[in-house]
Amino acid sequence: MQTAVRTSLPETELASRVNFAPHARIVREVQTSGLPLSIRGLRKSFGSNEVLRGIDLHIPAGQFVAIVGKSGCGKSTLLRLIAGLDKIDAGSISFGQDTQPKDIQPEDIRVMFQEPRLLPWARVLGNVEVGLGRDRTSADAHARAEKALAEVGLADKRDQWPSVLSGGQKQRVALGRALVSSPRVLAFDEPLGALDALTRISMQRLLERVWRDQGFTAILVTHDVAEAVALADRVLVIEEGASLMMSWFTRAGRASAARPSLRVWKARS
Repeated sequence: MQTAVRTSLPETELASRVNFAPHARIVREVQTSGLPLSIRGLRKSFGSNEVLRGIDLHIPAGQFVAIVGKSGCGKSTLLRLIAGLDKIDAGSISFGQDTQPKDIQPEDIRVMFQEPRLLPWARVLGNVEVGLGRDRTSADAHARAEKALAEVGLADKRDQWPSVLSGGQKQRVALGRALVSSPRVLAFDEPLGALDALTRISMQRLLERVWRDQGFTAILVTHDVAEAVALADRVLVIEEGASLMMSWFTRAGRASAARPSLRVWKARS
């Protein structure tokens, strides 16, 4: 039986931030190519500082999950462990039904960071091609990069240098670089945190659109509760290195005026 819990962000506060209509129901129709993800007993320490302790989480294929929490709670560390950028100390991370992490191809998992991290000596198209990795020299590399640029609305910027782009445009290039390899899991580490409010809204819409179009499994780390609610199917709250709760959102269709209906359930004691 699921049990409601109290948190530092009460349901009423979350509701006021996103202005949701109670009892609204939505069904998201998304064709998925994503991988399911299972985490069991995950622990990570840096020296004597235990950052994550006993994280358990299952993400179905193609779902959009947001991770929120205070600075230093371990949410970015969790993202880096999922992406294979850091080694776990204990526990396990597995993808697919019977697939072990060693069977995952590098292009299956991509990360988009807060900083675009573009190469200043490469033009926009060349920066996107970097995301192809070992396929960068393939015959269709240019075509794939151009397609990714078109998906993020920058087809006309292919020959520009990164230095002349706005902050939002640079993040679109970074998103194109992540998408060009057709990842099955895409992790976002505060990708919109440095953008102005209007650009941030535009990028949120873009992230949702490409997720719907490509059907990858999406994992978003953010400090912005309203952003998490607006984009995600589920929100995981991490506090002091442990998963405190999981919030579920049912939606009644983006085309309607209805807002998310929120239910907060105990994920871990």
